[in-house]
Amino acid sequence: MPELPEVETVRRGLAPVLVGRRVTDLEARRPDLRFPLPEKFRERLVGQQIVALDRRAKYLITALSGGEDLVMHLGMTGRFTILRDGVRETPGEYAHDSGANPVHDHVVLHLSDGTRIVYNDPRRFGFMMMMAHAEREAHALFRNLGVEPLGNQLTADYLASRGRGKKTNLKSFLMDQRIVAGLGNIYASEALYRAGLSPNRSASSLADRRGVPADRTTRLVASIKQVLQHAIDAGGSTLRDYRNANGASGAFQKSFAVYDRADSICLKPGCGGKIRRTLHAGRASFHCPRCQR
Repeated sequence: MPELPEVETVRRGLAPVLVGRRVTDLEARRPDLRFPLPEKFRERLVGQQIVALDRRAKYLITALSGGEDLVMHLGMTGRFTILRDGVRETPGEYAHDSGANPVHDHVVLHLSDGTRIVYNDPRRFGFMMMMAHAEREAHALFRNLGVEPLGNQLTADYLASRGRGKKTNLKSFLMDQRIVAGLGNIYASEALYRAGLSPNRSASSLADRRGVPADRTTRLVASIKQVLQHAIDAGGSTLRDYRNANGASGAFQKSFAVYDRADSICLKPGCGGKIRRTLHAGRASFHCPRCQR
């Protein structure tokens, strides 16, 4: 499943193509993806100008001039292809070998400058919804989301207040979308490593008895922001499905310190520990038990 850096890479690739253009036609080649496509989908989109393309957690949000938002989630294998002037571009490609098969081209947007945006999704775990912009934050998809990890609201004080008294382990705490929106398995593992914190540590250790953030909490906030920004700069991580803008492989997986490195020696100079694989909330976690405490 794509995480925040991969979705942000897609957003940055699509935004210059979409924003400011008008939708002149829509082809919905099947009635559903993971969920049914919006009612009167074509009628609600055609003629609308695309005002902005934003991201909230792992959702792409297309703001339309008529006051509605088109909310999109890529699922596991969703990808967009830009077709213009006879050239194909892929801004953030989740590419199985079957990903380029046109039989999986389910939705096509036609724009006022002649560009077509094709949504291809072999496994159809992605989805598209439309909702009034003014009502979006109250929608079930968004109303319980936590703060954006790259925003100013993610602070040591915030994490300490949310973690105070919680017995859950730190890894599961960070992956709770009600606390930090969009932070997923890979980058939670990498951020904890950079902060020198064990994923097994209790979330309550982020604050002292008075609720004051510990020094480790300040390190963790800095590490989360740093690892996400580095991943975005690298164009995301290529595992099984992801490729970055223009179809090239995302490069951040070359910088993994712990993720998917079970039984390898820790990269920190002088540590000598061996990376361990464990499970947290049903997801694989990787950490160095020697330098992550």
